[in-house]
Amino acid sequence: MAVETAQTHFASISSESDPLQLFSGDQLVAAEVAYETYGALNEAKDNAILIFHALSGSQHAAGRNEAVEGVERYWTDECHEGWWENFIGPGKALDTSQFYVICANYLGGCYGSTGPSSLDHETGNPFGSRFPSIAIRDIVDSQAKLLNALGIDCLHAVVGGSMGGMACLSFATRYPDRVNVVIPMATSLYATTLHRIHNFEQIYAVESDPNFQGGDYYGGVFPDQGLALARMIAHKTYVSLSTMEDRARNEIVQPSSGFKHYRFSHPIESYLLHQGRKFVSRFDANTYLRLCEAWLRFDLLKEAESDSYQALFSSCKHQKYMIFSVDSDVCFYPEDQVQMARILKQNDIRCRHITIHSEKGHDAFLLEPELLEPHLKHSLENPW
Repeated sequence: MAVETAQTHFASISSESDPLQLFSGDQLVAAEVAYETYGALNEAKDNAILIFHALSGSQHAAGRNEAVEGVERYWTDECHEGWWENFIGPGKALDTSQFYVICANYLGGCYGSTGPSSLDHETGNPFGSRFPSIAIRDIVDSQAKLLNALGIDCLHAVVGGSMGGMACLSFATRYPDRVNVVIPMATSLYATTLHRIHNFEQIYAVESDPNFQGGDYYGGVFPDQGLALARMIAHKTYVSLSTMEDRARNEIVQPSSGFKHYRFSHPIESYLLHQGRKFVSRFDANTYLRLCEAWLRFDLLKEAESDSYQALFSSCKHQKYMIFSVDSDVCFYPEDQVQMARILKQNDIRCRHITIHSEKGHDAFLLEPELLEPHLKHSLENPW
């Protein structure tokens, strides 16, 4: 069985009397969070699981949702099916016959949560360049406010992969009394040098597009070339080379624009360009910049304003961590999760660490439920 249909809801999380304070020192006074839920919240309100999506994900994790109010430009056919469809539903890894599953679009996003493409009610125009920088902890704080609006004091679990795993760790340490089980997948405690390089390359690609206009492009031509290049830079770290070769059709398609001298010579080139150009129809360049920056600057200790992991995890002794690695991951190398497990154990936090064996690379946590489901179900449904 599966979740058949889904609907996006909106929650106000700040106001002039109660603004959302950001790590940068800025504040948002009229912010909303777009979210979806699956399953039913029990009477005790203790069966909720909060999922943090990856950088280019959305609140739509399961079922089918063909329209979201206000984001028609970005809600393409590719967005209609939930990004974790095979993991959420009755009897699945996140069993909606037992749990109330919540997924929210990130603050700064382009799928309904307040972000750079949202209208500034003071001016009637999109925020654009005036939208502030966002940190992972700001995303977490905004979703804690969502939980307040839903009347949920304590989650059964938080789950997240990739950048979502960083948010998962941030939530667990910023709000230790609000969660019991923590499941970070293919992620790390801080942005590595590799992340900084890759994300900086992507930021430069977007900002170098003449159409970017410093972020104020909404009334004109969008910076599609820069965003497509940024996505191409990232894609090779998300999907293994063997998977890309399998997906590339045995066909070379010379594009009609963008290449005056170079003639394509291999199907992988056509595949990679297609991935970049397809992406620009469903994502906003300003959102991409804000989230790349949030990832690039992430450091769990710094954002928690803590001096040591010992101090950081001192309030987390009741929590249980189920860490996942992907052996073929070249975005978050397995050594990042080995370090995480070691630090947790050094600080007397209950921790399990599983490495799944996959040929698909980093995105295996999105694509192969059969590898993760037994461990997810056991961690969520059984005492340990």
